[in-house]
Amino acid sequence: MSISMLITPRRTLAAAVLLALVPGGALAQTAKEAELEARVAQLEAMVQQLMQERSPPAPAATAQAATAQAAQPATASSTPGPPTPSIQATPILPAANAGTTFGFGGFIKLDAMATDTSDGRIADGSAGRLFYLPGAIPVGDATADGGDAYTDFHAQFSRFWFSADHVTDGGDTVKAYIEADMFGGGNNALVGNETATNTYALSLRQAYVSWANPDGAQWLAGQTWSNFQDVAALPDAVDFVGPTDGTIFVRQAQLRYSSGPWSFSVENPQTTVTPYLNAAARFNSGDNVAPDATARWITRGDWGHFTVAGLLRQFKAGDDTASGGALSVSGKFNLGASDDLRYAVNGGSGIGRYLAFGLGSDVVQQADGDIEALDGYGGFVAWRHVFSPKLRGNLMYSAAHFDNDVALTGYGVTERAHSLHANLIYSPMPKLDVGAELIFGQRMLEDDREGDLNRLHTTVKYSF
Repeated sequence: MSISMLITPRRTLAAAVLLALVPGGALAQTAKEAELEARVAQLEAMVQQLMQERSPPAPAATAQAATAQAAQPATASSTPGPPTPSIQATPILPAANAGTTFGFGGFIKLDAMATDTSDGRIADGSAGRLFYLPGAIPVGDATADGGDAYTDFHAQFSRFWFSADHVTDGGDTVKAYIEADMFGGGNNALVGNETATNTYALSLRQAYVSWANPDGAQWLAGQTWSNFQDVAALPDAVDFVGPTDGTIFVRQAQLRYSSGPWSFSVENPQTTVTPYLNAAARFNSGDNVAPDATARWITRGDWGHFTVAGLLRQFKAGDDTASGGALSVSGKFNLGASDDLRYAVNGGSGIGRYLAFGLGSDVVQQADGDIEALDGYGGFVAWRHVFSPKLRGNLMYSAAHFDNDVALTGYGVTERAHSLHANLIYSPMPKLDVGAELIFGQRMLEDDREGDLNRLHTTVKYSF
């Protein structure tokens, strides 16, 4: 029976029921009539209930239901606002712990630069064409192919990250984090260059898990910034790093423990070797057994932060071993609401691959194949000034120096490098930066030959 058949006036429906139930229209008996009237009333109530269940609610009822639903989450304020989002009962990823929260972010970055090098050009497609890398500055014959500017555009430093965070019933915090960019080079000879599609491979930057107890003690396992590096002191640069010459810059696999102002780590070891008299290209030995060990102490306040870090290393090439250590002092000092200074001083024996992207090597081979740690030191200072909420600028100077024993290294190795940077960064809207940086860099060899780099580096960067 359809709803339309049930929607009839009460008396008509009653008559129809009576005719159906009482053959021949015999309605004279009063008791029987009363019984039939009761049955008709019961049937009519059932019809009304069925109509209410099948029909859409009236506008007023809908508004009342919506109001009741919105009022369920209790709030301290009665001020109208946007609807409270519902709480997800299960994780997005079924394999994750219940209650895990997920995050995603990164940025899109276009870099465009014009470079002029005095002693030849930096090799096309190499890292020195993408950001300031002092070890890539050509040094040699001043009459080589230099003096004419060359231009590069790329978006390889665009980046994204993904995180998963979970708090256990006992209050422990567990975090998983993975980050990548496109600074991985071409993935094949046909399309991984500037000829056609500029396709570049994905490059792992960070991948780690950390867990901390309610008291603040934390363990970290995976790949991230070295505990020997002070990431918070890095200047506000348009270039990928900026004052690279004097900067500690290493990401690698490690196991780290932190508690209060202290942190300690054991990290992936590697030894970079300069052959005797620089007779062959520098190489990585890959023979290490003992991991690199670091310790850091940091203090923070409204004035900024200050930190001291130490590094102990064992070097190994073939059957021969050596040891070394280094120290880094760095921080940031706020000069007021609009200015700050960022700085670092680094030095030690065998600091090579940690400083300036390996500007110098860790060790040098002797004539008999034994290895000896190479001493080096460097640092930077950067002044940042905020002109307005949308405009800021930075001045930076950086330098590095290596104490080469020319009887072992020869005269063709890098003795020192330094650079000067000045930039302006304009943010027309939140998260969008448009910047330009002037860079002068110079690299000098032990035989007093030198090469210069002049570069205008511009960028457009949007973070999300």
